[in-house]
This record gives sequence, structure tokens and C-alpha cells, in this order.
Amino acid sequence: MGMLIIGNHVSPYARKVLVALDHKGVEVEIDPIVPFYGTDAFTAVSPLRRIPVLIDGDLVLNDSTVIAEYIDERWPDPPLMPKGAADRARARWMEEFADSRLGDLLIWRLFYQRTVVPSVWKREPDEALIARTIERDLPEALDWIEARAPAEGFLFDHVCTADIAYACFFRNAALVGYAIDAECWPRTAGWIARVGAVPAFAASMKFEQAIFGVRSADRRAALRAAGARISEQSYGGAVPQRSLMLGDGPRD
Repeated sequence: MGMLIIGNHVSPYARKVLVALDHKGVEVEIDPIVPFYGTDAFTAVSPLRRIPVLIDGDLVLNDSTVIAEYIDERWPDPPLMPKGAADRARARWMEEFADSRLGDLLIWRLFYQRTVVPSVWKREPDEALIARTIERDLPEALDWIEARAPAEGFLFDHVCTADIAYACFFRNAALVGYAIDAECWPRTAGWIARVGAVPAFAASMKFEQAIFGVRSADRRAALRAAGARISEQSYGGAVPQRSLMLGDGPRD
């Protein structure tokens, strides 16, 4: 059995891993589930009921950062981390800010509200939360990013996992109509555009477009038609379930 990634290109965390694998030329099978529809078997390999999950023989890994570092260590060329202890620490911190702060703002407060809440949980989005996020919280985060974004190229001397992480989150924001204001945050807008043009990231777009807005049950066929290698077996089911993380699923 080859390597399996449970996750899909619409998830910024799963996309980070899939772009990393493609950048290194590693072939992988995908089980493109929406985590809310994961079965009990999914819970067994993802106790927080989140994607991505990497299954490589007997090895099962959760968390996109852990998986990306495993990929970079197993297939070191081309590298996705900078050289030197200080730069590697900076890269990890930049990636953590994206995964934590942008995950909260762009995914849970914006993308999740605009897509998952109405489609999966059959509720109206929290428009007050969305407005507060766009008008107050996102500008604060973008100010922080702008002070650290490279004026040209990438964060370090080649594209790294941290660069990919930021592009993944802002791509999700774009899917629900949010774009970085290039007049207010020119360095950030330019940087994200450059990462988006990296071949492995650009290639992810066709898979994202194949499944965005498509029913969970139809995603496997849609991705297969787009050229993805889809696993024969799936960890997905038909009934949505809560995860263990605050904010997931319907209100009790």
C-alpha cells in the first residue's frame, strides 16, 4: 500500500501537505473526506477528527506541521525548510502564526461561517462575527504579517513550508470573497501571489476547483476526473459528527 493522505485541497492544512508532496515529486493517494463526515474508523486514526492524516505503512501522523516536517526529512530535496537553527526556528514560528491565528480568523470565523455552517449544520452564518473579523481582527493580523513579509522572493532563500501555509489560508479566504488589499498591505499581497505561482501550489488549484461547492459524496469522483489518485477505501461517511474541538459542529 502506498502513502495515503486523508484530506482534500480545500482544507488549508491538507493543501499544505499535498503541495509539499507535489513540490518534492512524491506520489500519494488521497481520501478527500470532509472531516465532519468522518466515520469511527476516521476517529481511530484522527482522534481530534481533523485533517490531514498521513498513513505511510504502519506510520500514522496527524497535524500538518508534523506531517510536513516528516515529508521534508524523508525526501530532503528540494528542501522545504531553511538552513541554520535560527532561520528554521523563525520558519516554524511564522508557520505557527498562520496555523493558529489565520486558522482562527480566515477558517473558523470566515470560511467556516460562509461554507460549513450553512451546508453541513444548516444554520445561518454569524454575520456579526464575520464583520468584526474583516473590519477589526484581520487588519491587525495583516499589519503583523506585512512587517515580516518579504519585499521579493520568499521568507528565506527558497520557498518553504511557512510560505505555503500563508498562501493556503489566503486562498481559502479568496474562495469566500476576501482579498488582501494591496494598497494597505503591498508586501503581503505580492508575497502571497508569488507563492501562489509556485508550480506545486498552482497545480493544486484544479483539484480545489473540482470539489469546491461539490457534495461530500461526489468529491471522490470529481477529483478522480481531475486526475488525482484516489484511494479505493474511504474514511468518510454520510452523517456529520462533531469533533472534540470547540466550534465544530452544531450547537447543543
